[in-house]
Amino acid sequence: MDTLTRIRAFIDVVEAEGFSAAARKTGRSKALLSKYVKELEDELGALLLNRTTRQFSLTEAGHTYYRTAADILKEIDNLADLVRENNADLKGKLKVTVPRTFLDAEIGQSLIDFAKENPELSLEIVAEDRFVDLIEEGFDLGIRITKLDDSGMIARKLSDFRLYACATPEFVAANQPLIHPSELSRLPFLIDTNSRSHNSLRFVDADGATISVGVSGPIEVNSPQATLRAARAGMGIAMLPDFIARPYIVSGELVSLFDDFIAKDRGIYAVYPHRRYLPAKVRAFVDYLHAWFKRYT
Repeated sequence: MDTLTRIRAFIDVVEAEGFSAAARKTGRSKALLSKYVKELEDELGALLLNRTTRQFSLTEAGHTYYRTAADILKEIDNLADLVRENNADLKGKLKVTVPRTFLDAEIGQSLIDFAKENPELSLEIVAEDRFVDLIEEGFDLGIRITKLDDSGMIARKLSDFRLYACATPEFVAANQPLIHPSELSRLPFLIDTNSRSHNSLRFVDADGATISVGVSGPIEVNSPQATLRAARAGMGIAMLPDFIARPYIVSGELVSLFDDFIAKDRGIYAVYPHRRYLPAKVRAFVDYLHAWFKRYT
């Protein structure tokens, strides 16, 4: 029995959090998986798993071995994908994390379109508003709407992105003058708590200097769709992503404010860990989204 088979059995057990669950997932018997893991431990001369009838956990050696072994196997699988890329359809599983805002907006259709065009590829989409560690949590890539910092990841820009400060024309008319972002400190603001500094907004002046404005208001909610509804109801001003705000600005239902002061240094990015052999499925997914955004935005 080769070492790779034993390593795969070990990783399957760890990721399924038990032998029984791994057996159901892989179609192998629990006894066979246990045999492979025991052979791997004998080969290494170290206990990798603590196992009793009720509990399952990694030993310290098991934690160390799992992290490195999982990366090595992923590289082997990626290399195989690369070799097969021009001779086979996309297959397997692609695990992607996206902001809930992205998924719930019309641009979330890009993921559905990709899945529809690649029926043999299983696309697992996890919508998270928190920051996700792609490597630690086992994602192939993530979609991020941000000012991209140097994170050690590979990133490809899919589309430009900006925010709009929006209110109804009636609200704007009743609260003149609205010339400078500092006015926001005296007005009801509809706060989306997904923002890292949601009670303090960042603007820039003509010289590029940062302007920070403290805001408060009747609603704090982790949903731009909810702040959109409140803004349309005339309850205050909301800071909205362009792909949510744009139709209402075009129709005249909402008015954008302080446009000259809103930073335009953000984008929508596909982000993935640096790997020597980039999986064909990741490359195909990123290429597809890049082309999709060119067509539809």
